[in-house]
Amino acid sequence: MDMSEEGAALDPEWVDVGNNVNGILHGCRDASPVAERFVRAGWRSRSSSSDGYEVGTLWCEVELDPVDGPDILLNGVVDPRRFDDLAGLLHRFGLTHSLEPYDGDGTLVREVRA
Repeated sequence: MDMSEEGAALDPEWVDVGNNVNGILHGCRDASPVAERFVRAGWRSRSSSSDGYEVGTLWCEVELDPVDGPDILLNGVVDPRRFDDLAGLLHRFGLTHSLEPYDGDGTLVREVRA
């Protein structure tokens, strides 16, 4: 089950922020099993393209888009106070990843690789 309307909607505080997190999920050719992991963690998920998904919860909403090769691009919005929660969730999912949070001016804050 890779799609679910269950789970909290993104907090209105973050709806108009624009993308502030980008990343790559390494070694994942298919976004469906990744979206399924988010659903099992209580997030909502919907198809956003023929092979991409949007997953979200109260504090984060990201697109998962497969690209040529063995990676999935991740981009969207995350409450900056919860960035480490997103990185921790990806780690618990067993996903090798790199994440980059950006501040309100679009400046890279740091890079996390795991």
